[in-house]
Amino acid sequence: MMKTNLDRRHLLRGAGALIALPALESIGFRRFASAADKAPAKPPKRMIFLGIGYGVTAESWFPDLNDKGAGYKLPEGLKPLARHKNDFSIVQRCKHQFSRQAHWGSTYWLTGANQYGTPGQSFSNTISADQVAAAQFGKHTRYTSIQLGTDANDRNGHGPGNSLAWDQRGKPLSAWNSPLKTYLKLFAANDIPLAQRRAMLAEERSVLDSVMIEAKDMQRGLTKSDTDKLDEYFQSIRDIETRLSKSEKWMDVPKSRSPLEEPDTALAGRSEIEMMYKLMVAAIQTDNTRVITYREPGSRLLSSIGAGGNPHNVSHYRAGSETEVSSRMRDKAHSELLGGLIDQLKATREADGSRLFDHVALAFGSNIRSIHYLNNPPTLISGGGANLKLGQNLVLNAGTPLNNVWLTLLQGVGVNAERHGDSTGVVSELQA
Repeated sequence: MMKTNLDRRHLLRGAGALIALPALESIGFRRFASAADKAPAKPPKRMIFLGIGYGVTAESWFPDLNDKGAGYKLPEGLKPLARHKNDFSIVQRCKHQFSRQAHWGSTYWLTGANQYGTPGQSFSNTISADQVAAAQFGKHTRYTSIQLGTDANDRNGHGPGNSLAWDQRGKPLSAWNSPLKTYLKLFAANDIPLAQRRAMLAEERSVLDSVMIEAKDMQRGLTKSDTDKLDEYFQSIRDIETRLSKSEKWMDVPKSRSPLEEPDTALAGRSEIEMMYKLMVAAIQTDNTRVITYREPGSRLLSSIGAGGNPHNVSHYRAGSETEVSSRMRDKAHSELLGGLIDQLKATREADGSRLFDHVALAFGSNIRSIHYLNNPPTLISGGGANLKLGQNLVLNAGTPLNNVWLTLLQGVGVNAERHGDSTGVVSELQA
């Protein structure tokens, strides 16, 4: 009698002439190795930064400074996160020592830069923490990093740019400013034929080469100031070249199949943030990127939850006033939405069966506490990706650089960084 209990792997190989294994994409991330011959690869690390610009309601968001450690009482603003209390930590008493602009909480949150750090200029910035990670993690994904934001009429915090991200030259990186645009960038098929796209890329390279030649011809006889400007111009050209190389590398790789339906164009405020959070999870579970920042909307969030005022005057709330009521409503909405995001990260499984949450380092906050106060900004850290001590109310020495927290996260996920901005070292109290 013919033996029927054939080894499944042998069967798949033997039947190769009849049916080929499909190109599989794991729930957690894409692997280009053979699914039959290799165990699931170790899931990669990811980073998510969620910035809220104008801060929080200081009296109801922060745990008591004297109520330290794991047994702290959740304040009103964080109560919607009660089910996740063991999976996030609040880090208190940090500060960006160079912070001067009271309403630029989205501009310097991830950099801690000195606005007047460049002589002769009224504005200067440096690389943001997410881009430090992206330089290392982005080599493996279609998008080196993803910046999410909102339109110019609803930026949560003043300052240039519509994202939280700043490149190595301290220049703002643009953001995708709607759920629909984000969805299309991630998952919509490119209707332009591959040959035509290759021709367009070749034309861009040709133009870039011509520009570079002309720029080099201008170098002779320039002043020091003009030379510096030209050097910055050359760096811009190199940045474009990097982008073109990335486009060429991924040109013939089909986009991931979306785990979500196409978003409604009418989403605004709370529903907009909720959908952006879903898209974040989709982006990292399909390994389109491993680094995401989101500069969240302000005015539309307030409107969508029935709160009065605008982000600016709500940040200047007065005790017992309508603006304080709105500020507390906003905090509650943010915590509810963040709780939903953590739910998703915990529910999504990697190829090896672990939770996506276990491989993500997530930060939520602003470098503004409230009103014009820049000390002790709201800083919430979550996710298992950086091997941190979660479930804590950590009260650090007053004035501890916020960049120490970012350095701790970066090193925790394996980024090769000895320092970030004005950091003086890692936060040992945050390390597990």
